[in-house]
Amino acid sequence: FKARPVYLSRDDRIEAHFTTCFISLIIYRILEKKLGEKYTCHEILTQLREMNFYQVKGEGYIPTYTRNDLTDDLHEAFGFRTDYQIVSTQQMKNIFKATKK
Repeated sequence: FKARPVYLSRDDRIEAHFTTCFISLIIYRILEKKLGEKYTCHEILTQLREMNFYQVKGEGYIPTYTRNDLTDDLHEAFGFRTDYQIVSTQQMKNIFKATKK
């Protein structure tokens, strides 16, 4: 969510930039609320960036992040788990599908 000077002159581009920034702030706030305001936005975003997976062709995904209280709270708040030994390709597709609702 780093911002730098943005030089826009067309109204449609200014509105698009404002809308993007506003939606980002709303998402920050929703994440804070869903997690009971126990964590700061910085903590949440840092943890989300670290939640990476290694893809094993034909098998699924292996989580490469360390499980902690914040990851447990994220799993609980959003109703799915990704900290199993291997998350199958179908399970990952279901998670992606659920996030689009």
